[in-house]
Amino acid sequence: MQTLSIDINYDYTLIGIHTIEEDYRLAYLINQKINTSLEKSKNNLEFTNKKSSFCIFEFRDEHNFTDYFLIANKSENEEVSKNSETLFEEISESINTAVYLIPEKKKVDFFLKIDRDLKEQDVNVLVNKINEIEQVMTSYSINPQSLKSKDFLIF
Repeated sequence: MQTLSIDINYDYTLIGIHTIEEDYRLAYLINQKINTSLEKSKNNLEFTNKKSSFCIFEFRDEHNFTDYFLIANKSENEEVSKNSETLFEEISESINTAVYLIPEKKKVDFFLKIDRDLKEQDVNVLVNKINEIEQVMTSYSINPQSLKSKDFLIF
């Protein structure tokens, strides 16, 4: 019996961004710097098995046929656990746990996904502009092929 395999082409550009800014503020700063109009998406990127939801900002550049997505890499989940019961009350404790969209890049706060395979020179210009933002510690290009969890970025 013949086995079929599907080779998915990851034809997008991915930039990792390190910052302490909130998602909406970072989207605003990126809009000013690289001339986009990132807006909060109506839907988050949700995973029911991980019980997590990742915020997405998007911009569709119809003139250049390019889509931009600013995706949070971290989702905070609150889990309530019962610690003990006393005669009069039940004591429970809530624990916040972090879930990462791309676990092998835990230090990356946000990903800028550009649904277009840009030339290396254009990516470098984009990364340099993002690095000019005072609130961004650093940003750099990431090869999607090098990620184990790259399928989570396909939507």
